[in-house]
Amino acid sequence: MDDLFPRTLRGKGEGPGGADRLWTRIAVAPDSSCGGGFDPLLAKALAPVGCKRLVRATYTDATSTSVTTVGLLITTSGPTGMRALHQRFLTEKLDERTDLMPRAYAAKGTAAAGFGDDQRASWRIRILTDVPVVLYTVSGFADGRKVTDPQSAGEATQRGATSAPAQSGLGNDARGIADATEAIFRRALSTVTETTS
Repeated sequence: MDDLFPRTLRGKGEGPGGADRLWTRIAVAPDSSCGGGFDPLLAKALAPVGCKRLVRATYTDATSTSVTTVGLLITTSGPTGMRALHQRFLTEKLDERTDLMPRAYAAKGTAAAGFGDDQRASWRIRILTDVPVVLYTVSGFADGRKVTDPQSAGEATQRGATSAPAQSGLGNDARGIADATEAIFRRALSTVTETTS
C-alpha cells in the first residue's frame, strides 16, 4: 500500500494562498468490499459501475489539525460505463451535493478516531473515464467538531469563499490529496503498462 498511499504526500502550492502542504498517513483501511464505505445515496449513485474492491487511507496535515480520507473504488465497469457515470456527475453536479459526501475512514487510536459522518467538511469525487476507478477524498477537523456547513472542494477553494471548510483549508486538503493520489495512481499504472507491453 505504500506505493499507492505513501507515508507522506507533498502538495506544492496546494494550501490556502498557495502555501505548500505536507500530509502524513496515519491509517490504511483493510482492503474491502464497498459495504459501509458510502452513504446509501452515494452508493446508489455509484452502483451502475459496480464495485470490485475499495482501498482507503487517512492522512493528517503537518499541524495535526485536519484529517482527510482518500479512497479508490475499483469498479467492474468498462470505459462506456465510466464515461456515462462521469457525464451524469458532471451534468447533475452530483459531486457538489452535500447528501452525496463520501464517508471517512476513522481509524481508532489515531487523530482521525472522531472523524464520523457529522465531521465531514469538504470532499472531492472524481470519476476517471480511462480506467475503472472512482477516486474520492473527504476532510474534517481532527478535534472531532461537528461541521454544519460542509462544502465541496471545488467551492471551498474558490477565491473569496468564506465557509469554515474554505477558511480552514479543508477544501485545499481534499483537493490536494485527490490530486496527489491521482498522480501516484497514474504513474503506477503507466509503469505496469510499460512492464506488460
